[in-house]
Amino acid sequence: MLGLEWDLLPGVYAPHLTRSAALYAEWMPYPIGGAFCEIGCGTGYIAVIAALRGCDRVTAIDISPSAAKNTELNAARHAVANRVRTLWWHMFPPVSEDSLYDVIFWNSNFVEGVASDDAELSHALFDPGYVAHAAFFRDAADHLNPGGRLFLGFADLGDREKLAELADRYGWEPTIVRLAPSESPYGLIFFQLIEFTRRDKH
Repeated sequence: MLGLEWDLLPGVYAPHLTRSAALYAEWMPYPIGGAFCEIGCGTGYIAVIAALRGCDRVTAIDISPSAAKNTELNAARHAVANRVRTLWWHMFPPVSEDSLYDVIFWNSNFVEGVASDDAELSHALFDPGYVAHAAFFRDAADHLNPGGRLFLGFADLGDREKLAELADRYGWEPTIVRLAPSESPYGLIFFQLIEFTRRDKH
């Protein structure tokens, strides 16, 4: 994927199975020389690409221990382990100097229902009640440097109305900055990169 070879552990979602993986990797405005955070890192391909593209400090976070381990393997494979910190955590860690970022990105689990018996894999795909999305919008501002940017990977299979309601509740305004269609077993899907800005900045 992306012209590179990657490790993939059992129970970790295989990003090469969807076109969105390569799209987000290319669309992302990596803060060269700055700090980047990927929520829900999975295999860690975005975090690794961020380091390869010149980010000085990268944090990759996942609720799945298998995903956290997978990210460590890929950071080592591509010789960026010294710049990629991996955390086994749910959403954001406690606020500290090394948990402030110039760009935060989450390729979210936008499907609201639960349809998998594999608990680890379910977190990569499903968010019942959009509980994780609520936590993302609630806490993200505390982890952005001044001028920092917040991005979400989404698709029209998700609930845009609920997403907009949660963003508004926590003071964020969405703007779709990139959009691309992709064929799937469910028909045509539109993958979206959405940037959220603080409403109090306007």
